[in-house]
Amino acid sequence: MRMNKQQNKKYEPVIGLEVHVQPATRTKMFCAHPVPEFGAQPNTCVCPVCLGLPGALPVPNKQAIEWTVLIGLALGCKIANFSKFDRKNYFYPDLPKGYQISQYDLPFCQDGKVRLDPPDGRAGSGKLVRIRRVHLEEDTGKLMHSYQLSPANHSFSLIDFNRSGVPLVEIVTEPDISSASEAKEYVTKLAQIIRYLGVSYADMEKGQMRLEPNVSLRKVTSDKKQVTNLPDYKVEVKNINSFRFVERAINYEIQRQQELLEKGEKIAQETRGFDEKRGITVSQRVKEEAQDYRYFPEPDIPPIRFSDSQTSDIRHQISELPDAKRGRFVKQYGLTAPQATNLIQTQQLADFFEEAVKDGKKFGQEAKTIANVIINKKINWQNLLPAQLVQALVHGQREEIEPGVLEKAIDVVIARNKETIESFKKGKTGVLEFLVGQVLKETKSRGNPTEIREKLLEKLLIKE
Repeated sequence: MRMNKQQNKKYEPVIGLEVHVQPATRTKMFCAHPVPEFGAQPNTCVCPVCLGLPGALPVPNKQAIEWTVLIGLALGCKIANFSKFDRKNYFYPDLPKGYQISQYDLPFCQDGKVRLDPPDGRAGSGKLVRIRRVHLEEDTGKLMHSYQLSPANHSFSLIDFNRSGVPLVEIVTEPDISSASEAKEYVTKLAQIIRYLGVSYADMEKGQMRLEPNVSLRKVTSDKKQVTNLPDYKVEVKNINSFRFVERAINYEIQRQQELLEKGEKIAQETRGFDEKRGITVSQRVKEEAQDYRYFPEPDIPPIRFSDSQTSDIRHQISELPDAKRGRFVKQYGLTAPQATNLIQTQQLADFFEEAVKDGKKFGQEAKTIANVIINKKINWQNLLPAQLVQALVHGQREEIEPGVLEKAIDVVIARNKETIESFKKGKTGVLEFLVGQVLKETKSRGNPTEIREKLLEKLLIKE
């Protein structure tokens, strides 16, 4: 299927995203059974509650609820003081109870937002994607289809209930996304926020984050400001497990729908799956409406109330998030926006950079220099401590220094730092490294730090 660029101007993609995130709790959502390890033997991590056996009653996971609220707060959502769980009724082989415990009309979090980044990388100035809701539910089991012939000469399907009852946070956007690239950028940024919060590894290969775009097309009028109505259908693409695949799946679906509309055909409202090998979407079932699920309040779980003080306590758990950290890196360290964007990819990398900058000051190493070394992968930072990276950088920059230049630089540093010299004489030997750094700065990083340290000590002892 090939894209006709001329035809594409006639239609505007309307895309919303449902993202499922597995919080890193020790136990499942409504029972005390441990969350299964990835790759565990099928049906070995189950109990009467997650199997829906008669008489088994659910008990909500407090940690999962608090982390859901934490995610909502990080996304700027309003937190409900009163919420509840609901039964979502549908019949599918991987659903042992015949219903899923989820949330419907009273989710924990509503009305949030994520700001995308513009091409120049400046935080907080790109397109706004609104978050409709953030709610909590339990996962289903997993169907495994075999296309090998059985002894009865038939293919068959098996069910693994290990994931049944695992907590899932569902983050639902408004249909604000208008391209596959925007969708990819949104889910990439969302995963980054989730990891910064420390509530999930968001490892898509292990099913800890799953993406489900809803895609439809509407005609573009001569005055785009008047294009406000949503299409009368939407196609959901289920359980995509990579950023690359979400872009491919959406682009294919846009092309497929466009070709059908050009032929005058009506687009079926359905759920489709993405075939990774062929790069196409395939029909799975007719897409249900909310009324089809016959939602009603979960009778075995009482409503949940959050006080303002409880919400405030959870809010205080949020440390500096990626956008704020990037803005600070630009302002504090004089980095460019692209440099800062590279350094905040993970919390671990950002922390490493800042520790390296702190150590680098002792040896006259600038933040920009350290940033470039990390970004350009001149040194494998993951195998080093920040201080080791700085030492490697210093030694790598070391040049021969002319006779007398070092002595002169040391004299200049001693003259400029009389208070520091006095503190050294009073026993604060730690300031010696600061003085070494000042000498290196004076010599533009020339000289051996060990030699500088020895000569400084000689001069200081003489002065004393």
